[in-house]
Amino acid sequence: MSDIKNNTPIEEVEMDEEINKNTICAYENDILGGLLAAADYKNDAVPIEIVRNGVVLIRFSIRPLSEEEYHKCRERHTKYVRNKQLGVKIPDHTNTPQFRNELIYQATIEEDRNKLWNNKDAWKKLDVINGVELVGRILKAGEKDAVCDKLDEISGYSVTQEEVAKN
Repeated sequence: MSDIKNNTPIEEVEMDEEINKNTICAYENDILGGLLAAADYKNDAVPIEIVRNGVVLIRFSIRPLSEEEYHKCRERHTKYVRNKQLGVKIPDHTNTPQFRNELIYQATIEEDRNKLWNNKDAWKKLDVINGVELVGRILKAGEKDAVCDKLDEISGYSVTQEEVAKN
């Protein structure tokens, strides 16, 4: 037998059952390690700074969101209507600003969320009733856009097919 590209001979070796089991176990550990590392993505925090006029006003970290978390955020801020012909509810309108506020709130790591968005003194002074509303009151539209772009990137939504294939 020979390697098609280089036309070099390939040596075929008979392996006994014990060697096969050990080889498979070694690869399984590599595979398991890769799977576990890939599943631990929620602990990958990325720092965010809100800078205005050259001054850092707020620092917080966000983590990637799962597809289910994105879906729950969208569901909370989507109005549904019943289609009389089909007899089912269908999405009518998504409150995009509230949806983006919710994404930022949910993606903020818990420690920073408690310090910033769940700050009850800020709620009182800015007349909001929860952390999601506070996100909308504090961040400008472009700032929210930048944070959401970063969130999409770290959550895997802006990865190109080429990058996936390379990695």
